[in-house]
Formats: sequence, C-alpha cells, structure tokens
Amino acid sequence: MSKANIPKELRTLVEKRARGYCEYCLAFSQFSPSNFEMEHIRPEVKDGKTEANNLALSCRRCNGLKFTKTQHFDIISKKMIDLYHPRKDNWFEHFHWNEDETIIIGKTPKGRVTIDLLQINRTSNLNLRALLSLVGLHPPSDYPY
Repeated sequence: MSKANIPKELRTLVEKRARGYCEYCLAFSQFSPSNFEMEHIRPEVKDGKTEANNLALSCRRCNGLKFTKTQHFDIISKKMIDLYHPRKDNWFEHFHWNEDETIIIGKTPKGRVTIDLLQINRTSNLNLRALLSLVGLHPPSDYPY
C-alpha cells in the first residue's frame, strides 16, 4: 500500500490519461470486479515520487504482482530486464496482439518480462478480452498506447 496520500486532482489526471484501462494488462476498469489502483511505476521504496510521470492506473492484480519490482529475469537473454514503463516506453515497441487480439505478445525482452511477471495473459484477462471483443469493446481503440 502506498505511503503517499495522492491528491484527488493527480488521481483524476492518471485515471483520465489511462482512459479506464490498466496500463499494463489493458483490462478495462468498467468491467473489473475490483477497483483499480494508483501504481508507483518506480516504487516509493526505491525513491519513486508521487507525481504524474511516476503513476499509472493499474488493476489490483498487476499492481500486486509488480509490488516493488522494477526488473524481472528474462529466460531467453538470461538477464535481469527493466519492466515496461507506461510513461517512457511505447507500447507497440514492446508488445503486439496475437491474431484474434486476445493475447498480448512480447516483442522485446522488456515486453516478455512484463508479461511474465504480471501474468498479463492470465485466464481472467483472456476471457474478458474475448467477451469484450464479441461486443466490439476490444481491443481498446481509445487507449493511448
């Protein structure tokens, strides 16, 4: 849990910028059974600041799995790799959708380790993406990749 009290104006900015999507797994908050959270991209315990460029809207699962981590081991390169940074990294540089747009695929080591650590293609996300696709709400066309 964050030690910082995030001002309402800052919280609103982060939520509007993300357009209601988890900035990691792209789950849509409108269809989530749990509230979304303000996530410190660089954790407070690693001197991360409570400011717009260090906050991301995150589903509870991604936030919990990421916790205070900023890196994860990549089994292909055999190196510790930085996780995807929603403020600094371009989504399309590190990820792409599979053919039916239900699975996020890592194009780079950064994409792979983020998918692995945060379990971005967990069953609940795959099911939600498939259902939202049936009603034209997936993939997110309005997400600011």
